[in-house]
Amino acid sequence: MSTTATAPNPFKIALVQMLCGADKQANLDNAASHIETAADNGAKLVILPECFNSPYGTKFFPEYAEPIPGPSTSALAAVAKKRGIYLIGGSIPERDQDKLYNTSTVFDTRGELIAKHRKVHLFDIDVPGKIRFQESETLTAGNALTVVETEFCKIGLAICYDIRFPELALLSVKQGCKFLVYPGAFNMTTGPMHWELLARARAVDNQAFVAVVSPARDVDSGYVAWGHSTVVNPWGDIVAKTDHTPGIVYADIDLSIVDAARSAIPVQFQKRTDMYKVELQQ
Repeated sequence: MSTTATAPNPFKIALVQMLCGADKQANLDNAASHIETAADNGAKLVILPECFNSPYGTKFFPEYAEPIPGPSTSALAAVAKKRGIYLIGGSIPERDQDKLYNTSTVFDTRGELIAKHRKVHLFDIDVPGKIRFQESETLTAGNALTVVETEFCKIGLAICYDIRFPELALLSVKQGCKFLVYPGAFNMTTGPMHWELLARARAVDNQAFVAVVSPARDVDSGYVAWGHSTVVNPWGDIVAKTDHTPGIVYADIDLSIVDAARSAIPVQFQKRTDMYKVELQQ
């Protein structure tokens, strides 16, 4: 669906910060319940966290992986259609033949799949004495930029570790995006250091709204998420956030703020492309 002049502005979004446990069906039911609540409260776009249907961990990805379409995405399609909302389904472990991906799906108000993003940058880190995690032990990286067209605006979609690569966000903005969305699951080491910092940095870099959506914190899980789902405006101001507990974060996305920021400080037009440029490889 293309952007239209009659699209409502501002439009309300909801970030679902939910617990993601070992029971896949319970996770799907929990997600659907939160989505229904968000729709009841006026959200036109609802966003789930990374790996919302399973525990997060390399040993879990093969066990919980499913094709797309499959049980999890079918459930998302049904609730999006029922409530007439746009829905960004966080991410799930996706199985495509002999490969596994960390994949986000997007559904429109008719429940149709309109976009799919496979995590481009795999989370392979080793912070001595803190955390070592290697998504590449089981996952394959995606190779595509994902821009979602809605009646509100174009949305740049990426997943968690992708936020650390400003080039990806810049390419999305070059494609016309005014809103960047990152379902993620930063941990208790990287979360307090960089979760909010990176969200605000990408917002200021690109003069766009940014939403980062985390699972709620489960201290009994093998991987403990930081939480703190947050929405940042183009000036770098936090307009909505929560703590580490389960809940829903609401925010109004006023696109006139994007236009005002880009007009006041026109860095999008002041880049020295005679010296440097970032281009998408075809």
